[in-house]
Amino acid sequence: MNVLKTGFLLALLTVLLVFLGQLMGGAQGAAVAFGVALVMNVLMYWFSDKLVLAMYRAKPLSESEAPQVYRAVREISSRIHIPMPKLYWISTRTPNAFATGRSPNHAAVAVTSGLVELMSEEELKGVLAHELSHVTNRDTLVMTIAAALAGAIMMLARMAQWSMWMGGGSRDREGNRGSGALQLVVLLLVAILAPMAAMLIQMAISRTREYSADESGAHLAGTPAGLASALEKLERAARDYPMPNANPATAHLFIVNPLSAGAFMNLFSTHPPIAERVKRLRSMRL
Repeated sequence: MNVLKTGFLLALLTVLLVFLGQLMGGAQGAAVAFGVALVMNVLMYWFSDKLVLAMYRAKPLSESEAPQVYRAVREISSRIHIPMPKLYWISTRTPNAFATGRSPNHAAVAVTSGLVELMSEEELKGVLAHELSHVTNRDTLVMTIAAALAGAIMMLARMAQWSMWMGGGSRDREGNRGSGALQLVVLLLVAILAPMAAMLIQMAISRTREYSADESGAHLAGTPAGLASALEKLERAARDYPMPNANPATAHLFIVNPLSAGAFMNLFSTHPPIAERVKRLRSMRL
């Protein structure tokens, strides 16, 4: 069911992108919009992992620095028959983790120093099982595509706004004052609403994938208890000291949202509520 929902939402993002392109430039605009999406997807497919690791100044993690991380990742990777992913270390007291890479053969997992310090071995194993679930479910690729499509929609929306302001006067001079004004209103509404719709769809995809990774991660770890306890600790820590250099464009990658937000903004979070995730985990029977 989650796979079907994700596929539907990705298709909806693509339709929204093409519609915006068509509104701006007819059939030619739709083709250009689709081409932009393809180019962005190709670039993100090949280079997204390198970009995000560089953004957070992640350093390769050696086994001597965190043997418990290597032990858990090696055990889980062997169980699900994937190559051992590259492991990285982010120096920050904020506990968090994320996985990236286009496939299980080109995967990387990054953990923060705060995560290793805060978690028990069972909790750490639950977190790493969650991240490796993202790898095996190819969520890292799905979310990269979703982010690229949403980014293209927002870019076209900004172009539509410029087109409206630069081209609005010429329509009036051509004697089509009524139809020109209506077109401007429609274009303005789409330019405002399209990015909001793209953001909400991207968040819906991210929330769906988080629930799936929690469930499969609990199975990989052998128990949901460790991950449930870890999520409760992560929620408190993220509230007390959010990640200082977190980027909203990459917030969906982390196991919990690294950004600080109030109750209202939590409605628009890339992650489902921690309380609901913990509730689902504690009700699981393996």
